[in-house]
Amino acid sequence: MNKARATGGTLTARLGESLRTAIVDGRFPPGTKLPSEAQLGKSHGVSRTVVREAIASLRADRLVDTRQGAGVFVLEPPQPMVPAALSLQTIDPARVSSMIEVLELRTAVEVESAGLAALRRSPLQEEVILERHYAVRACLEAGTSSSEADFALHLAIAEATNNPRFRDFLSMIGANVIPRAALRTGDEETDPTAYLKLIDEEHRAIVFAISNGDDDGAREAMRRHLRGSQTRYRALLRENRKAV
Repeated sequence: MNKARATGGTLTARLGESLRTAIVDGRFPPGTKLPSEAQLGKSHGVSRTVVREAIASLRADRLVDTRQGAGVFVLEPPQPMVPAALSLQTIDPARVSSMIEVLELRTAVEVESAGLAALRRSPLQEEVILERHYAVRACLEAGTSSSEADFALHLAIAEATNNPRFRDFLSMIGANVIPRAALRTGDEETDPTAYLKLIDEEHRAIVFAISNGDDDGAREAMRRHLRGSQTRYRALLRENRKAV
């Protein structure tokens, strides 16, 4: 990787995160105009190109809007209207069968999400996907819960489709999107080390296919990942029935 490009990407990610935090914390309330590109560049010590890319990431998150000739303004936080029938709040985390239902639904959506991400991701979105992947790996290597990091990885892939409905779908399901989060009994992962290593390998195949722009490979890797999870949870369901 070109060193200058890697550095620029890191600066963009840092600036984007800094501005995102300022908006979420209320330092830039809805309707507020952000400082100009020149002002942001000077205050953060970065180029205008870095500022533009950081603003683009905020715009993709629907946090800001650019008004021609006026500047960049903070938007009201999105308030998606989710019909009660589609809220998926009836998911029962204690039931393995309920997790299988979620996995089947995810497969129908996330296979295409991975393919679109491979075709549409921006350099910044690709960097975020890679960072989220390594964050999951760090949790696995440390022996700590990877559920939140895992969820963040799938959200990053959905974001990289540049179709907000994919991210809305995962956000609607929430933490239940990661079955291991529902089946854990404490603060530590209960899954065997071999299983967690397999999850890491499956994630790697998805992430690298997206990074390589291989949409068919990304779809197939995501399909294997989610269908593999279905197979594993069906085996667990059979074991649970034998114990009754």
